[in-house]
Amino acid sequence: MQFKNFHEASKYFSNEDVCRDELAKLRWKDGIVVCPKCGTAGAYTYANCIWYKCKSVTCKSRFSVTVGTFCENTKLPLSKWFMGIWLISAHKKGISSCQLSRDLGIGRKAAWFMLHRIREMLRTGLTKKMEGISEADEMYVGGSISNKHISVRKKYAESGNNWQENKSLVLGLIQREGEAMAVVVEGDAYSQIVTTIKDNVKPNSHVMTDTHAYYSPLSADFTHSTVNHSANEFIRGNAYTNTIEGMFSHFKRSIYGIYHQISKKHTQRYLDEFIMRWNSRKISDTERFKLAFNTMERRLTYNMLIAEKEVPEVVIIERAPSPRHDYLRKAILQLSGDEVVGTYPSLKAAKRATGIPDTNISMVLKGKRKSAGGFKWVYA
Repeated sequence: MQFKNFHEASKYFSNEDVCRDELAKLRWKDGIVVCPKCGTAGAYTYANCIWYKCKSVTCKSRFSVTVGTFCENTKLPLSKWFMGIWLISAHKKGISSCQLSRDLGIGRKAAWFMLHRIREMLRTGLTKKMEGISEADEMYVGGSISNKHISVRKKYAESGNNWQENKSLVLGLIQREGEAMAVVVEGDAYSQIVTTIKDNVKPNSHVMTDTHAYYSPLSADFTHSTVNHSANEFIRGNAYTNTIEGMFSHFKRSIYGIYHQISKKHTQRYLDEFIMRWNSRKISDTERFKLAFNTMERRLTYNMLIAEKEVPEVVIIERAPSPRHDYLRKAILQLSGDEVVGTYPSLKAAKRATGIPDTNISMVLKGKRKSAGGFKWVYA
């Protein structure tokens, strides 16, 4: 099975019998059929090898090649599934459900569900722990409040929501000349980030980060080097985080150009899809297509997909304030006319909650402007 392009692949997988045979070869590489219910090897075949029957006396279950896989209980032809996997693995920045719907001739909801089931299959993880020199960095994924209409920003400020509730914190790890991984950080970022790095990087390895407080505890287990971005330091000898930042930029371009926006609930699935393509970027489309079937025995049901995601309790750790820039930490009030619509402990907190630039708010506080973002601002 070797193809040069989509045309050759679509021509080869146009027959359902061929698709079924290839799925069986990809699932049971040694040719021994294993019962998905009890795990007994060597099932009987009948009905022109379309159905299998477990030879275990206690089991004797009947199953097809799709049972226990990503496409179990599907109503779509296997040919469309194969073409969907080819498109999502071959397109460098992914493919939207609307485009997949048009390409395969299926409904948009069916295409959306298909994409998420394939993304579940692409969640491969690292083949081994990172070693040598690795880089770690974090980014926020999600819409900016400052881009929303003023009425939306006003309601968001009045509700007292934290600005981070609109975004997902993502930790990225990459080994230079090696594999990468990315996970959504939920709960206490300070503890989870350090724990994730320790779980995926061998002790005493060299880890490069920026100067964020998240990474301060890494010095106890790793050789830890940092670059100070706030001082315009981006490379110092062999210390830099340009590799992981370059990977993040590719992910953001896929969001901007293909999906435009993604749900916070499904951010991890989009990361899994991107990381699979990133780690296999140096192999051919056909090899990447075959690689996608290595974890085919994962099934995502529709109820699981649309279920409400439980948000873990956030533990707030109190830290001693820094004496620098104390004037930025003076509490300020947000006024709509004479009515107070928001109270913030600092200028930065007001910017994060409302999306209004802190420089504009500061000019109002200093009396150089009358309003910022449609509001008046005064010190508390």
